[in-house]
Amino acid sequence: MNGPLLKVENLTKHYPLGAGLLEKNVPVVRAVEDVSFSVEAGETLCIVGESGCGKSTVARLLMRLVDPTCGRVLMNGIDLARLKTHELRASRRRMQMVFQDPYSSLNPRLTAGQIITEPVENFERLSRKQRNALAADLLRKVGMRPEIMHRFPSEFSGGQRQRLGIARALALQPSLIIADEAVSALDVSVQAQILNLLLDLQQQIGIAFVFISHDLGVVEHIGHRVAVMYLGRIVELAPCEALFAKPAHPYTEALIAAAPVPDPTRIRLELSVEGEVPSPINPPGGCAFHPRCPLAVERCRIEIPPLVPMRGGRSVACHVRSDLDHTPTRSAWTLPPTKAS
Repeated sequence: MNGPLLKVENLTKHYPLGAGLLEKNVPVVRAVEDVSFSVEAGETLCIVGESGCGKSTVARLLMRLVDPTCGRVLMNGIDLARLKTHELRASRRRMQMVFQDPYSSLNPRLTAGQIITEPVENFERLSRKQRNALAADLLRKVGMRPEIMHRFPSEFSGGQRQRLGIARALALQPSLIIADEAVSALDVSVQAQILNLLLDLQQQIGIAFVFISHDLGVVEHIGHRVAVMYLGRIVELAPCEALFAKPAHPYTEALIAAAPVPDPTRIRLELSVEGEVPSPINPPGGCAFHPRCPLAVERCRIEIPPLVPMRGGRSVACHVRSDLDHTPTRSAWTLPPTKAS
């Protein structure tokens, strides 16, 4: 089929705070606002941003674990929001999810083999021999020994549990896996193992990933493209290498400047981004980032900037940064390494 594997159009999710059916002017939490992007087959799109920016809500909307307020999620051209219950159930074979917490996302009463094969048994009957063969094959794919299929989740480490979660997601041979902070709860060494595992699986099977993370080091390692979210909106969408080399949006600059640098001799200049993230219940007018942005002009306080396509496959929602040639490089906030005295 022509076109992207996944296409998201104007996706919006509001959570009303009022309880009364007849109550008017009910305040709402604007968790996700007018989000659009696409994912090609075999591609990894990373979604980054501060806590509370709407990343995990987007993941739930993609899987239709929650229904959108408006907007569309098209999988192979089919709008998931319009599917009836039995149709949606069938579509779940093409999309699977790896959750953030490897401790609470696995059923403690099921063995590893049962956890892995349960998704398949929701659609077809398997003999014991078929279940064991499927579990053994998937355990090998995620770097675990088939002999452990009879153990329970409590007998595994966090990294091993996350591997089980990945094996479970692979059981239905999906085209797309949504990984919501899939490595954030793991030690750094285990993170590297899981990330390399995902990259290997992508090369072998051609799976596409929507990878949600707040860790820019992880994103730079695994992503093909990056969507930066702020207060429910995408403010920049760009190829990974281009975004880290030359960020266009001031908020993207601030995120990259705040990321730890694994070089103790490298001195970084701090960007002048101050204040707290505004409330999603009462967001500021115009650009949501303007109260914290050092480049804000009067137009930023009035108009919401659209996500405008720019050169090199990049899109930016910023009134000031309309010309990528005016975007500073990393050297704008980084000094060269100092010499040892």
